[in-house]
Amino acid sequence: MKIILWATLTANGNYARSTPAHPPKPEALADFAAQVGAIGNFIVGRQTFQEFQSQPRRSAEDAGATFARADIVVVSRSGEVKGPTVVGSAQAAVAHLRERGHAAALLAGGEQLHNAFLAEGLVDELCLNVAPVLEDAGLRLHLPPGGFASLRLLASRDLGGGVLQLRYALAPTPRSGAIA
Repeated sequence: MKIILWATLTANGNYARSTPAHPPKPEALADFAAQVGAIGNFIVGRQTFQEFQSQPRRSAEDAGATFARADIVVVSRSGEVKGPTVVGSAQAAVAHLRERGHAAALLAGGEQLHNAFLAEGLVDELCLNVAPVLEDAGLRLHLPPGGFASLRLLASRDLGGGVLQLRYALAPTPRSGAIA
């Protein structure tokens, strides 16, 4: 199964914050909805899912029927989430979507979940939206100590509003253990 890590980053490489004072860029949200519509699912951590649920809808397209039709898998070792399927690990999320017949999965976040998938060598592609903002020290993608991964640029495109999307393939790595 192909796993695509989708994230919006600031120009200085942090995860872009999503707060009422600094809402997500609408261009990135529209792209996320389009990706979910094309793939039919997404994997997300509990905290990110709950934050997503609590945010006001910005347009009819940013959630609506697209997300209602999607297989949503929340990875959580603690805490109950109502609605979507809840599993306890990255491997269980992948297994669930594979059993449901999906050939690809969109990994939506957050930081701990993204880094867990990277540490387990489960990510095949990165879809990074670079937002035109700078933030103080923040959350980041990272590999385990000593980790290194080569990337190959697949595509780049302007989403509008100053948001640039970069798609990278990760060099093939063993599915067990960290990226070397």
